[in-house]
Amino acid sequence: MSQQPSDRSVIVGGVDTHKDLHVAAVVDAHDRVLGTGNFPTTRHGNKTMLTWMRSFGEVSRVGIECTGTYGAGLAALFAARRHPLEVTTPDKSVRRKLGKNDTFDAENAAHAAYAGIRTVTLKTRDGMIESLRVLKVCRKMAVAARRVALQMIQTQVISAPEELRDLLRNMTRMQLLRTLAAWRPDLNGYRDVTMAYRIALKSLARRYLELHDEIADLDVMIKAIVDELAPELVACMAVGYESASQCERRSYKSVKRTTFIGVDNSY
Repeated sequence: MSQQPSDRSVIVGGVDTHKDLHVAAVVDAHDRVLGTGNFPTTRHGNKTMLTWMRSFGEVSRVGIECTGTYGAGLAALFAARRHPLEVTTPDKSVRRKLGKNDTFDAENAAHAAYAGIRTVTLKTRDGMIESLRVLKVCRKMAVAARRVALQMIQTQVISAPEELRDLLRNMTRMQLLRTLAAWRPDLNGYRDVTMAYRIALKSLARRYLELHDEIADLDVMIKAIVDELAPELVACMAVGYESASQCERRSYKSVKRTTFIGVDNSY
């Protein structure tokens, strides 16, 4: 860590976040760099960073990069003291002039927080809205994986040996899936082409059905959260739970943006 003496005045911090090690910088009331330091991304490391920043003076605000990912824990710590901001990465022309350096990035984050530039809405990771977001992300991935499994089944049926293709080609989707899932192929006969197709199709069908059940379970949980957060919205005609959940998240972001602006103006 590099450090210069300070007069206990108001200071502004900046943090370049990473997976294993955060890089922090502190600037004074005249936007001069007072010190930089590296801290582990553990809970103890985050508290040590806050203590280190306070050794320079009273912390006014802290610009943190990537508060939705690597900086989530750090943002939560500073949010309890009502002085975090999220800052975006520096302009590419500036980075080309200075070079790619974690210390420079931390200093730029501090300069941005000091000047109030490149600041965006702080991403929080708490409350039912976060629960809704996590469940929706999981559901989205499950739907995508289910679609890929069905596409693979349809592709394999087209290229399967004639005896299998004639058996399966005229079935409806659910008839096909249940038929394939109920097969009991000889797992020791994988060297035979027909048996290999049976093994592969059975595996894909079971995967599809398991994902289908998983999506249904997630829909129940998402429905319960939306019913609690926005009962008036889902009661409207032609508004489903998918649309209501998306509108609720956007509404929450707008409220957070208003609160964020209010806190920022108080500095």
